[in-house]
Amino acid sequence: MDAAGRALRLFREEFGGEPETLVRAPGRVNLIGEHTDYNEGFVLPAAIDRDLCIAVRPRPDPLVDVRSEGRERRAIALDRFEHRVGDWSDYVQGVTWALSEVGYRLVGWDGAIASDVPVGAGLSSSAAIELATAKACETTAGFRWDPTEIATLCRRAENRWVGVASGLMDQIACARGRRDHAILLDCRSLDLELVPVPGGASIVILDTGTRRELKSSAYNDRRRECEAAARELGVGSLRDVPAASLPISTASLSPPLRRARHVVTENARTLAAAEAMRAGDARSMGRLMNESHASLRDDFEVSSEALDAIVEAAQAADGCFGARLTGAGFAGCAVALVDEFAAASFERAVSTTYARATGRTCTAYVCRASDGVSAQSR
Repeated sequence: MDAAGRALRLFREEFGGEPETLVRAPGRVNLIGEHTDYNEGFVLPAAIDRDLCIAVRPRPDPLVDVRSEGRERRAIALDRFEHRVGDWSDYVQGVTWALSEVGYRLVGWDGAIASDVPVGAGLSSSAAIELATAKACETTAGFRWDPTEIATLCRRAENRWVGVASGLMDQIACARGRRDHAILLDCRSLDLELVPVPGGASIVILDTGTRRELKSSAYNDRRRECEAAARELGVGSLRDVPAASLPISTASLSPPLRRARHVVTENARTLAAAEAMRAGDARSMGRLMNESHASLRDDFEVSSEALDAIVEAAQAADGCFGARLTGAGFAGCAVALVDEFAAASFERAVSTTYARATGRTCTAYVCRASDGVSAQSR
């Protein structure tokens, strides 16, 4: 049973009767442009056809009563925001807080959540629950929905309520995804362009089976290092650093300047990747993905033994145009661009090679770029 079916079943079990609305929010995969978003650079994500769903019914009091499958039921007061609980419900409470802070009128609702987006895998389960929560609030309260504004408020919830210093890429992809397209997003201006996924190519997500807790990982450390590098280079953001200003030799670079070199070269790769996709050039896109992984591994130092092993297995498999880690790194998933006719044999080859190298089992998801968050009346 998919996430929608499980959310409906859980709603009936927890609350009785039927929900009025079913909200769907996708996970996302970032094809290229990693750790560039909070440096005001360029990213190229796509929403994917793995969903988080909330079955929703309004209630007369200012309370969100919500249950997520396999987790404890939580009650969130809309007229009295309290401290973080330290679990999944912080994302729900954080979004209601962020909406209320800027004047959105909210009403209470009952909700049951089910998800097919793996948690901690770099596929942005956090943005999925944030945007789904915001959409549930919109469907019950009836306020105006501006996808970029709502995405920005969801990021505020993650930054200020949950305590993760993330950029805006995940929320924008979840809010504004389009079927069969990636999104080239300028994280400074928030201008975006829909870029078609090359015909004949499949997006394959490779889950290493390893997980990281974003708040306790080195994610926030990397952000601080990027800020330090920008100060050292005399710019407000690493977006403004010309590639020629950074030495080629790694030995001459401090850790912050190695982080800067990754961001500068990754921005260039992302713009080149969008151009390759416009031309339907999957091979050039794949080469840029390979280069991105090497930079994330060596300069930004956010890869891991498991991620390197699965990327190497993917790059060696027949039909693979290119592969790289995706998400914040440290654990989780890689993404590969693969000839659609070779996808099944690619999965088998990567699983075998990865298991032999690590003793772990990987899970592969052949994905399609999908539409962003939506709601359907029941």
